[in-house]
Amino acid sequence: MKNTYIKLLCPLLMIFLLTGCLFPDSELSKNKQPNESQLEEVQTAVDQYHEQTQGLLPIQTKSSDTPIFQKYLVDFQVLKEQNIMTEIPGTAYQNGGIYQYTIITPEDNPRVKLIDLRVSDAIREVSVKLNAYRNEHIYPPFGKEIAEGIFRVDHEKLGLESPPHIESPYSKENLPIIMDTEGNLYVDYRIDLTRALKEYEDDFEEGDDIRYLLAENTPFAPVYSLPYTIKDGEPVFDQ
Repeated sequence: MKNTYIKLLCPLLMIFLLTGCLFPDSELSKNKQPNESQLEEVQTAVDQYHEQTQGLLPIQTKSSDTPIFQKYLVDFQVLKEQNIMTEIPGTAYQNGGIYQYTIITPEDNPRVKLIDLRVSDAIREVSVKLNAYRNEHIYPPFGKEIAEGIFRVDHEKLGLESPPHIESPYSKENLPIIMDTEGNLYVDYRIDLTRALKEYEDDFEEGDDIRYLLAENTPFAPVYSLPYTIKDGEPVFDQ
């Protein structure tokens, strides 16, 4: 009987250990899903700080050339020091989550949005291969030109089995990773922008930055994006 118990216990123990190894706290599903209540909590904290400091924002210092949607990251340490927040949200990168909290339109109606770090990770993975390629070649691995000065990535030159992409935080569609003439990598959000133009009411005109259609109507900021505008009702690169 004792041997029977041991035989039953061993598989259960192995499952327990494997579960702990494969799914650490930082990978729990609660940290991988955008939590609206946490987003609202951070928005309330930012609004409170903004009011108490006569217009300042609790943001980390970034260089002036930082892309707009990554420029104003929420500084949770400042909010904690001011006793405005006691805990960092579980979905935040600083607490083992996969999101950074960022502020859009800081000068006019600051609003808190999320940066999905899985997008950053996908860009980083391609960037590593791109840098290795450029150490041996003069020019970046340009693929098909899709707009003036904007190209697909020649995935075969980078040793990739298929064209690089990210899973959209908006639609879960595969969005292509593209690059400019300097070899800088971006995400092509035209699929999501096309849907957003049909789904949300807007008064955008040619020359307006329509990326805000995504940022204002969803929890996510469109990071690693080139500017887009609208032409004949369709999203186009703003060049």
